[in-house]
Amino acid sequence: MSFNKNDIYKALEGITAPGEGVNLIESKAVTNVVVFGKEIIVDVTIKNPSLQAKKKIEVEIMKIIHDRVDEKTDVKVNVKVDAPEKPAPMRGNEIPGVKNIIAIASGKGGVGKSTVTANLAVTLAKMGFSVGILDADVYGPSMPIMFDVAKERPLSVEIDGKSKMKPIESYGVKILSLGFFTDPNQAVIWRGAMASKALNQMIFDGHWGELDFMLIDLPPGTGDIHLSMVQAVPITGAVIVSTPQNIALADAKRGVAMFQQENIMVPVLGIVENMSYFTPAELPDNKYYIFGKDGAKHLAADIDTALLGEIPLVQSIREAGDFGHPVALQDDTVLEQAFIDTAKNMLSQLVKRNEDLPPTEVVRITTMSGCSTK
Repeated sequence: MSFNKNDIYKALEGITAPGEGVNLIESKAVTNVVVFGKEIIVDVTIKNPSLQAKKKIEVEIMKIIHDRVDEKTDVKVNVKVDAPEKPAPMRGNEIPGVKNIIAIASGKGGVGKSTVTANLAVTLAKMGFSVGILDADVYGPSMPIMFDVAKERPLSVEIDGKSKMKPIESYGVKILSLGFFTDPNQAVIWRGAMASKALNQMIFDGHWGELDFMLIDLPPGTGDIHLSMVQAVPITGAVIVSTPQNIALADAKRGVAMFQQENIMVPVLGIVENMSYFTPAELPDNKYYIFGKDGAKHLAADIDTALLGEIPLVQSIREAGDFGHPVALQDDTVLEQAFIDTAKNMLSQLVKRNEDLPPTEVVRITTMSGCSTK
């Protein structure tokens, strides 16, 4: 059976261009057709970049040529994607309505960073501030448990014609966490890009409303998520959490150094020393420095930053976190006062930072060690 280019073009009129409502020829998606005897080469350009869309159009072209032109032809389809350039996974935009973004970080795990974040949040809320928490610890999200909302799921709300996630609210604090969207019995095994995309959605697709403070609970260490966050939003300042022992302080120092890198330059408001000393319930006036004494105080002096607070190790702080009732909610306790003092010191450093320094810009770098500018 003989055929020519016009036969091929006529056959391709039977295929609709993906997402355009007209056929491949009318949409000018077919850019070239070559016929070499029994071999046909079709070059086609589509706007859908997905592998599924490319495979679908390739199969459809081969099938319609075999059905309408010649079933014995050797058809080769070259699919090119002409999609609009996508924005970077994390966007460098301010979050509408959010006045101050505070990153809570630690050099190592197990120092109580999430506990400090939760209790600082409820303390600020008790002081009358509007507060939100972005749980950016994507591999170990704990805020849903700490605020007793593990079974809650954010609802979709329409704001200015756009669908947004409504944060879960507990004890006057608005919360978004990956823990609301994942199975608590399964590990989150994601590469950095996937985690960054999920955080991007919680930041910019969340309906946070007006917030005096957004506290970002970062994962331990320094890595992809930290870099993604400083690229995504202009962080007002960082708070570093450590315990008194030397190994934790060494990691905390590296955490401070990350924020102080020339190509990042996020102001460090100070250090919170957690598990500063142990006080047993039966001896409330006794202090036992089981992890060392004044470690964070000396570190703060060495790196010229503030010691924001010393949080004692008391059994109730663990119990309160496990039961989803942050211990700072309890009135007239040693822990409530410790978090009040810490919050006040943080606010003092924040006021000083806002008076002395210009607003933080988002960081425009691709690697932590790369050369770049803001």
